Amino acid sequence: MFFEVGDKVVYPVHGAGIIEAIENREVLGSNHSYYVLKLCVGEMHVLVPVDKVENVGMRPISNSDKLEEAMGVLRGEASTWEDNWNKRYRLNMDKIKSGDICLLAEVVRNLMLRDVIKGLSTGEKKMLDNARKILVSEVVLVANETVESVTNTLNEIVRERYQVDSRDSAAAST
Repeated sequence: MFFEVGDKVVYPVHGAGIIEAIENREVLGSNHSYYVLKLCVGEMHVLVPVDKVENVGMRPISNSDKLEEAMGVLRGEASTWEDNWNKRYRLNMDKIKSGDICLLAEVVRNLMLRDVIKGLSTGEKKMLDNARKILVSEVVLVANETVESVTNTLNEIVRERYQVDSRDSAAAST
């Protein structure tokens, strides 16, 4: 897949951004072409080798229909949680690396809910922060909204979901 300057793309492990340039650089004695990607959350620039785009999973940003599907995932029921922390961490990392916005939304939803209900380990807190950043960055580009607005929307979705679950649990126990 070939991208052009100005294209909005997602680099699964780092987030969404805009290709600012395509540069040739010499590395270890040979020339390689790189996409210069400016991420929209933070001031980070990432160099992505043009010939490794498919390997790293870089893709165009989602369309509005796919974004709505991901927002539906955020509003949905929590997935069954793996009790073993290491397995849960690996499963979540695989979902993040997949580059699929719906799987990413699932990770964000589940970790945010788990944080509210049970708390998260330090590793899972870092994973949640990173997954949220990646999700927010793509939503910002697709919906043309601010980082603050998107972050507030994500927080509100989880708050609403948790309040519904809390009322259901309280009613079931009486």
